[in-house]
Amino acid sequence: MTTLSIDSGDLNVISDYAETGLITDATTNPLFVSQAGLSGDPVYASMVDEAVQFAVGQCEDQVDAVPLAIDALAVNLGEAISKIVPGYISTEVDPRLSFDTEASVERARRIIQMYAAKGVSKDRVLIKLAATWEGIMAAKILEEEGITCNLTLIFSHIQAVACAQYGARLISPFPGRILDWYKKTLDRSEPVNPEDDEGVVAVKKMYCYYKIWGHENTICMPASWRPSRGSGYELDEIRELAGVDRMTIPAPLLEKLASCEEPLPQKLNVEDAKKSGEPLIGNGRIGEKEFRYLMNMDGAGNDKVAEGIRAFIGETEKLELAITEKVQAFVKIS
Repeated sequence: MTTLSIDSGDLNVISDYAETGLITDATTNPLFVSQAGLSGDPVYASMVDEAVQFAVGQCEDQVDAVPLAIDALAVNLGEAISKIVPGYISTEVDPRLSFDTEASVERARRIIQMYAAKGVSKDRVLIKLAATWEGIMAAKILEEEGITCNLTLIFSHIQAVACAQYGARLISPFPGRILDWYKKTLDRSEPVNPEDDEGVVAVKKMYCYYKIWGHENTICMPASWRPSRGSGYELDEIRELAGVDRMTIPAPLLEKLASCEEPLPQKLNVEDAKKSGEPLIGNGRIGEKEFRYLMNMDGAGNDKVAEGIRAFIGETEKLELAITEKVQAFVKIS
Protein backbone atom coordinates (compact mmCIF):
# COMPACT_ATOMS: atom_id res chain seq x y z
CA MET A 1 0.00 0.00 0.00
CA THR A 2 2.62 2.57 1.14
CA THR A 3 6.39 2.06 1.24
CA LEU A 4 7.90 3.13 4.56
CA SER A 5 11.18 4.92 5.20
CA ILE A 6 12.71 5.71 8.57
CA ASP A 7 13.55 9.31 9.39
CA SER A 8 16.72 8.89 11.43
CA GLY A 9 20.49 9.11 11.42
CA ASP A 10 20.93 6.63 14.29
CA LEU A 11 22.51 3.52 12.79
CA ASN A 12 21.36 1.24 15.60
CA VAL A 13 17.76 2.41 15.30
CA ILE A 14 17.81 2.08 11.51
CA SER A 15 19.25 -1.42 11.81
CA ASP A 16 16.59 -2.49 14.30
CA TYR A 17 13.76 -1.43 12.00
CA ALA A 18 15.41 -2.71 8.84
CA GLU A 19 15.53 -6.16 10.42
CA THR A 20 11.76 -6.08 10.92
CA GLY A 21 11.17 -5.59 7.21
CA LEU A 22 8.95 -2.57 7.93
CA ILE A 23 11.26 -0.11 6.15
CA THR A 24 13.25 -0.12 2.92
CA ASP A 25 14.71 3.41 2.87
CA ALA A 26 16.20 5.97 5.24
CA THR A 27 16.19 9.76 5.16
CA THR A 28 18.60 12.13 6.90
CA ASN A 29 18.82 15.89 7.19
CA PRO A 30 21.31 18.46 8.54
CA LEU A 31 20.01 17.89 12.07
CA PHE A 32 20.84 14.17 11.95
CA VAL A 33 24.27 14.77 10.41
CA SER A 34 24.98 17.42 13.04
CA GLN A 35 23.86 15.13 15.84
CA ALA A 36 26.09 12.37 14.51
CA GLY A 37 29.06 14.69 14.14
CA LEU A 38 28.69 16.15 17.63
CA SER A 39 27.65 13.01 19.50
CA GLY A 40 31.11 11.82 20.56
CA ASP A 41 30.02 8.23 19.92
CA PRO A 42 33.10 6.28 18.72
CA VAL A 43 31.33 5.10 15.56
CA TYR A 44 30.40 8.61 14.50
CA ALA A 45 33.67 10.09 15.79
CA SER A 46 35.56 7.85 13.40
CA MET A 47 33.35 9.09 10.56
CA VAL A 48 34.21 12.67 11.51
CA ASP A 49 37.93 11.93 11.69
CA GLU A 50 37.87 10.18 8.31
CA ALA A 51 35.95 13.08 6.76
CA VAL A 52 38.37 15.68 8.13
CA GLN A 53 41.44 13.72 7.02
CA PHE A 54 39.97 13.29 3.55
CA ALA A 55 39.07 16.98 3.21
CA VAL A 56 42.43 18.28 4.42
CA GLY A 57 44.16 15.96 1.99
CA GLN A 58 42.08 17.30 -0.88
CA CYS A 59 42.25 21.04 -0.12
CA GLU A 60 45.11 23.49 0.19
CA ASP A 61 42.95 25.98 2.08
CA GLN A 62 41.26 25.21 5.41
CA VAL A 63 38.30 27.34 4.34
CA ASP A 64 37.64 24.92 1.47
CA ALA A 65 38.33 21.88 3.63
CA VAL A 66 35.50 22.56 6.09
CA PRO A 67 32.53 22.31 3.66
CA LEU A 68 34.16 19.34 1.97
CA ALA A 69 34.53 17.63 5.36
CA ILE A 70 30.86 18.28 6.14
CA ASP A 71 29.83 16.70 2.83
CA ALA A 72 32.22 13.81 3.43
CA LEU A 73 30.70 13.22 6.87
CA ALA A 74 27.22 13.13 5.35
CA VAL A 75 28.45 10.63 2.76
CA ASN A 76 30.14 8.51 5.44
CA LEU A 77 26.84 8.37 7.33
CA GLY A 78 24.93 7.64 4.13
CA GLU A 79 27.33 4.87 3.15
CA ALA A 80 26.84 3.21 6.55
CA ILE A 81 23.06 3.47 6.15
CA SER A 82 23.26 2.02 2.62
CA LYS A 83 24.65 -1.18 4.11
CA ILE A 84 21.60 -1.48 6.35
CA VAL A 85 18.64 -0.60 4.12
CA PRO A 86 18.13 -1.94 0.59
CA GLY A 87 16.51 1.17 -0.89
CA TYR A 88 17.13 4.89 -1.11
CA ILE A 89 19.34 6.95 1.16
CA SER A 90 18.99 10.74 1.16
CA THR A 91 21.83 13.22 1.56
CA GLU A 92 21.17 16.94 1.72
CA VAL A 93 23.04 19.72 -0.03
CA ASP A 94 24.16 22.53 2.29
CA PRO A 95 20.91 24.45 2.99
CA ARG A 96 22.79 27.76 2.71
CA LEU A 97 22.83 27.10 -1.03
CA SER A 98 19.04 26.94 -1.25
CA PHE A 99 18.91 30.06 -3.43
CA ASP A 100 21.90 29.21 -5.65
CA THR A 101 21.13 26.75 -8.43
CA GLU A 102 24.66 26.48 -9.82
CA ALA A 103 26.31 25.95 -6.45
CA SER A 104 23.68 23.38 -5.44
CA VAL A 105 24.31 21.41 -8.63
CA GLU A 106 28.07 21.44 -8.09
CA ARG A 107 27.75 20.28 -4.48
CA ALA A 108 25.32 17.54 -5.50
CA ARG A 109 27.70 16.28 -8.17
CA ARG A 110 30.51 16.24 -5.61
CA ILE A 111 28.40 14.25 -3.16
CA ILE A 112 27.55 11.69 -5.85
CA GLN A 113 31.24 11.42 -6.79
CA MET A 114 32.14 10.74 -3.15
CA TYR A 115 29.47 8.05 -2.95
CA ALA A 116 30.80 6.48 -6.15
CA ALA A 117 34.31 6.40 -4.67
CA LYS A 118 32.87 4.36 -1.80
CA GLY A 119 31.12 1.97 -4.16
CA VAL A 120 27.60 3.34 -3.60
CA SER A 121 25.75 3.64 -6.90
CA LYS A 122 24.02 6.93 -7.64
CA ASP A 123 20.73 5.09 -8.15
CA ARG A 124 20.74 4.44 -4.38
CA VAL A 125 21.14 8.11 -3.50
CA LEU A 126 18.55 10.89 -3.37
CA ILE A 127 20.06 14.37 -3.28
CA LYS A 128 17.97 16.48 -0.92
CA LEU A 129 17.31 20.07 -1.91
CA ALA A 130 14.99 22.67 -0.45
CA ALA A 131 12.06 23.23 -2.80
CA THR A 132 12.83 26.86 -3.57
CA TRP A 133 12.69 27.87 -7.23
CA GLU A 134 16.49 27.59 -7.33
CA GLY A 135 16.38 24.17 -5.69
CA ILE A 136 13.80 22.94 -8.18
CA MET A 137 15.92 24.21 -11.09
CA ALA A 138 18.95 22.43 -9.60
CA ALA A 139 16.91 19.23 -9.41
CA LYS A 140 15.92 19.64 -13.07
CA ILE A 141 19.57 19.77 -14.12
CA LEU A 142 20.58 16.87 -11.87
CA GLU A 143 17.69 14.65 -12.92
CA GLU A 144 18.68 15.18 -16.55
CA GLU A 145 22.12 13.86 -15.59
CA GLY A 146 20.63 10.79 -13.94
CA ILE A 147 21.06 12.08 -10.37
CA THR A 148 17.78 11.58 -8.52
CA CYS A 149 16.54 14.23 -6.11
CA ASN A 150 14.37 14.54 -3.01
CA LEU A 151 12.81 18.01 -2.85
CA THR A 152 12.16 18.80 0.78
CA LEU A 153 10.53 21.52 2.89
CA ILE A 154 7.35 21.37 0.83
CA PHE A 155 4.45 23.21 2.41
CA SER A 156 2.48 24.45 -0.58
CA HIS A 157 0.71 22.93 -3.54
CA ILE A 158 2.65 25.02 -6.02
CA GLN A 159 5.97 23.64 -4.75
CA ALA A 160 4.74 20.09 -5.27
CA VAL A 161 3.44 20.89 -8.74
CA ALA A 162 6.63 22.60 -9.88
CA CYS A 163 8.79 19.76 -8.55
CA ALA A 164 6.87 17.23 -10.62
CA GLN A 165 6.69 19.40 -13.72
CA TYR A 166 10.48 19.77 -13.70
CA GLY A 167 11.13 16.07 -13.13
CA ALA A 168 12.04 15.61 -9.46
CA ARG A 169 12.09 11.97 -8.40
CA LEU A 170 10.56 12.53 -4.96
CA ILE A 171 9.01 15.24 -2.79
CA SER A 172 8.76 15.48 0.98
CA PRO A 173 5.72 17.52 2.05
CA PHE A 174 5.39 18.18 5.80
CA PRO A 175 1.75 17.80 6.88
CA GLY A 176 2.51 18.25 10.56
CA ARG A 177 4.22 21.59 10.10
CA ILE A 178 1.42 22.79 7.83
CA LEU A 179 -1.02 21.97 10.64
CA ASP A 180 1.25 23.87 13.07
CA TRP A 181 1.03 26.98 10.88
CA TYR A 182 -2.75 26.92 10.71
CA LYS A 183 -3.13 26.34 14.43
CA LYS A 184 -0.85 29.27 15.21
CA THR A 185 -2.25 31.59 12.54
CA LEU A 186 -5.88 30.88 13.44
CA ASP A 187 -5.11 30.80 17.17
CA ARG A 188 -6.79 27.41 17.25
CA SER A 189 -6.30 25.16 20.26
CA GLU A 190 -9.14 22.70 19.71
CA PRO A 191 -8.45 19.42 17.88
CA VAL A 192 -9.53 18.76 14.29
CA ASN A 193 -10.71 15.60 12.62
CA PRO A 194 -7.86 14.00 10.64
CA GLU A 195 -9.69 14.42 7.32
CA ASP A 196 -9.96 18.17 8.02
CA ASP A 197 -6.33 18.56 9.14
CA GLU A 198 -4.88 21.20 6.77
CA GLY A 199 -1.64 19.25 6.39
CA VAL A 200 -3.52 16.10 5.40
CA VAL A 201 -5.69 18.06 2.97
CA ALA A 202 -2.57 19.59 1.37
CA VAL A 203 -0.82 16.24 0.87
CA LYS A 204 -3.97 14.61 -0.52
CA LYS A 205 -4.25 17.43 -3.03
CA MET A 206 -0.62 16.93 -4.12
CA TYR A 207 -1.10 13.19 -4.47
CA CYS A 208 -4.27 13.64 -6.52
CA TYR A 209 -2.64 16.20 -8.80
CA TYR A 210 0.22 13.81 -9.55
CA LYS A 211 -2.10 10.96 -10.43
CA ILE A 212 -4.53 12.95 -12.55
CA TRP A 213 -1.84 14.79 -14.55
CA GLY A 214 0.53 11.90 -15.20
CA HIS A 215 3.30 12.59 -12.71
CA GLU A 216 3.62 8.97 -11.65
CA ASN A 217 7.43 9.25 -11.82
CA THR A 218 7.48 11.72 -8.93
CA ILE A 219 7.01 10.03 -5.57
CA CYS A 220 4.96 11.78 -2.89
CA MET A 221 6.58 10.96 0.47
CA PRO A 222 5.21 13.01 3.38
CA ALA A 223 7.29 13.51 6.53
CA SER A 224 6.89 15.40 9.82
CA TRP A 225 3.76 14.33 11.67
CA ARG A 226 1.40 15.78 14.27
CA PRO A 227 -1.67 14.42 16.09
CA SER A 228 -4.68 16.06 14.45
CA ARG A 229 -6.81 15.42 17.52
CA GLY A 230 -4.08 16.08 20.07
CA SER A 231 -2.09 13.91 22.46
CA GLY A 232 -2.92 10.25 22.25
CA TYR A 233 -3.71 10.42 18.53
CA GLU A 234 -0.15 10.57 17.23
CA LEU A 235 -0.95 8.38 14.21
CA ASP A 236 -3.82 10.54 12.93
CA GLU A 237 -2.06 12.03 9.91
CA ILE A 238 -0.28 8.79 9.05
CA ARG A 239 -3.50 6.82 9.11
CA GLU A 240 -5.39 9.44 7.11
CA LEU A 241 -2.73 9.39 4.37
CA ALA A 242 -2.50 5.60 4.16
CA GLY A 243 -2.06 4.72 0.50
CA VAL A 244 0.21 7.63 -0.41
CA ASP A 245 3.29 6.52 -2.39
CA ARG A 246 5.74 6.53 0.53
CA MET A 247 6.09 7.92 4.02
CA THR A 248 9.17 8.65 6.09
CA ILE A 249 8.44 8.18 9.78
CA PRO A 250 10.60 8.56 12.92
CA ALA A 251 11.21 5.52 15.11
CA PRO A 252 8.77 6.40 17.94
CA LEU A 253 5.88 6.63 15.48
CA LEU A 254 6.98 3.48 13.66
CA GLU A 255 6.79 1.72 17.02
CA LYS A 256 3.28 3.04 17.63
CA LEU A 257 2.26 2.00 14.13
CA ALA A 258 3.64 -1.51 14.58
CA SER A 259 1.83 -1.98 17.89
CA CYS A 260 -1.49 -0.50 16.74
CA GLU A 261 -4.19 -3.16 16.55
CA GLU A 262 -6.87 -0.98 14.96
CA PRO A 263 -7.79 -1.58 11.29
CA LEU A 264 -5.76 0.52 8.87
CA PRO A 265 -7.93 1.21 5.81
CA GLN A 266 -6.39 2.60 2.64
CA LYS A 267 -7.46 6.23 2.28
CA LEU A 268 -5.65 7.15 -0.96
CA ASN A 269 -5.62 5.28 -4.25
CA VAL A 270 -4.89 6.07 -7.87
CA GLU A 271 -8.41 5.42 -9.16
CA ASP A 272 -10.08 7.89 -6.81
CA ALA A 273 -7.26 10.41 -7.24
CA LYS A 274 -7.86 10.52 -10.98
CA LYS A 275 -11.47 11.49 -10.31
CA SER A 276 -10.51 14.37 -8.03
CA GLY A 277 -10.71 17.04 -10.71
CA GLU A 278 -7.53 18.87 -9.67
CA PRO A 279 -6.96 21.54 -12.35
CA LEU A 280 -3.80 21.73 -14.44
CA ILE A 281 -1.42 24.46 -13.29
CA GLY A 282 0.85 26.57 -15.48
CA ASN A 283 -0.21 24.75 -18.63
CA GLY A 284 1.87 21.86 -17.37
CA ARG A 285 5.08 23.86 -16.95
CA ILE A 286 4.89 26.73 -14.49
CA GLY A 287 7.33 29.60 -14.91
CA GLU A 288 9.40 31.38 -12.30
CA LYS A 289 7.24 34.51 -12.03
CA GLU A 290 4.03 32.56 -11.48
CA PHE A 291 5.76 30.20 -9.04
CA ARG A 292 7.10 33.05 -6.93
CA TYR A 293 3.74 34.84 -6.96
CA LEU A 294 1.80 31.75 -5.87
CA MET A 295 4.40 30.96 -3.19
CA ASN A 296 4.08 34.48 -1.85
CA MET A 297 0.30 34.13 -1.72
CA ASP A 298 0.51 30.86 0.25
CA GLY A 299 1.03 31.87 3.85
CA ALA A 300 1.98 28.44 5.15
CA GLY A 301 4.28 27.76 2.23
CA ASN A 302 6.05 31.10 2.38
CA ASP A 303 6.51 31.15 6.14
CA LYS A 304 7.38 27.51 6.75
CA VAL A 305 9.94 27.24 3.93
CA ALA A 306 11.84 30.19 5.37
CA GLU A 307 11.57 28.78 8.88
CA GLY A 308 12.73 25.34 7.75
CA ILE A 309 15.74 26.67 5.85
CA ARG A 310 16.76 28.78 8.85
CA ALA A 311 16.53 25.75 11.15
CA PHE A 312 18.61 23.56 8.84
CA ILE A 313 21.18 26.35 8.45
CA GLY A 314 21.39 26.62 12.22
CA GLU A 315 22.24 22.92 12.54
CA THR A 316 24.74 23.16 9.69
CA GLU A 317 26.50 26.09 11.34
CA LYS A 318 26.78 24.21 14.65
CA LEU A 319 28.44 21.35 12.81
CA GLU A 320 30.62 23.76 10.85
CA LEU A 321 32.08 25.19 14.06
CA ALA A 322 32.96 21.72 15.33
CA ILE A 323 34.42 20.62 11.99
CA THR A 324 36.47 23.84 11.74
CA GLU A 325 38.08 23.04 15.09
CA LYS A 326 38.77 19.48 13.93
CA VAL A 327 40.34 20.69 10.67
CA GLN A 328 42.54 23.21 12.49
CA ALA A 329 43.66 20.59 15.00
CA PHE A 330 44.43 18.07 12.26
CA VAL A 331 46.49 20.60 10.28
CA LYS A 332 48.54 21.46 13.39
CA ILE A 333 49.28 17.80 14.07
CA SER A 334 50.19 17.02 10.51
